[in-house]
Amino acid sequence: MSLVAATEGLLELGDAEFRLFADLFRRHCGLHFNEDSRFLLEKRLARRVAELGLGSFSAYHYLLRTDASGDRELSHIVDELTTNETWFFRERGQLRALVDEILPELLLERGERSPTPVSIWCAGCASGEEPYSIVAMALEAGFQPGRDFRVYASDISRTMLQQARRGVYRPTSLRECDSYLLGKYFTEQDGLHRVADDVKRNVVFMHLNLLDRPRLSLLGPMDVILCRNVIIYFDADTKKRVIQAFEEKLRPGGYLLLGHSESLINLSSAFELRHLRNDLVYRRPHPAEEPRDRWQTRALAELEDEEGGGK
Repeated sequence: MSLVAATEGLLELGDAEFRLFADLFRRHCGLHFNEDSRFLLEKRLARRVAELGLGSFSAYHYLLRTDASGDRELSHIVDELTTNETWFFRERGQLRALVDEILPELLLERGERSPTPVSIWCAGCASGEEPYSIVAMALEAGFQPGRDFRVYASDISRTMLQQARRGVYRPTSLRECDSYLLGKYFTEQDGLHRVADDVKRNVVFMHLNLLDRPRLSLLGPMDVILCRNVIIYFDADTKKRVIQAFEEKLRPGGYLLLGHSESLINLSSAFELRHLRNDLVYRRPHPAEEPRDRWQTRALAELEDEEGGGK
């Protein structure tokens, strides 16, 4: 047994220490740890404490709070604590809604009066499969990067961003990619697949913490924001803060795409739910439009029908 493994096994995260770390990560980047995820937090913290030779959780907490390298160490441990599983063309129906319905609508609405590309931001892009999928699908639909659309992608994990910029993937990341797209937009070497330059050059990657308001202010207005399977890791207050930031970043008439297990119920009434052919998405109404919670109105109507109130 290695010294690191041995040291790891001797450490136990006490109640007070657990609360201190949970609060630190919640305030830093919104990660939410409860009793169900306590063992995972303890295991990964213990491994890092042993690697640094610190000997205790309290010493590591002190390092994160006060040491000059704390920011770099926070980035490192956040990489260890976050789950980054994704794949190309994940939740394809929603991506189809973006490319086949939302993008044409926004371009038509913009018209000649504002011939600027539609700005698409993938917030929480992990290792890059999502933004690259969007570019490939948009190219297939005949849209031109730079003229019709621009794709920006951000993540809090520097490790994931390095992988995204490399654009090299294992076969598991391409399990939903058909042979035609695989042959057209990827080259294979030594069992790995490299994304084509025509796709790769059209994604701008950036390191970004969704709770860092000063950094967020550097981003310009967006027409579409995808933040899929990210806010499920936040507590309610952090979710509200992030959704508020998205509302501020979206132009009126812009769209917010969340994961299929996520919704804005009890989080925000600033968006309406749009039923597109391919999926359900959220939209920020124009000021002239009546702001209302359409999902809430529809849900209440359905409940009344079920209970006989609509008869």
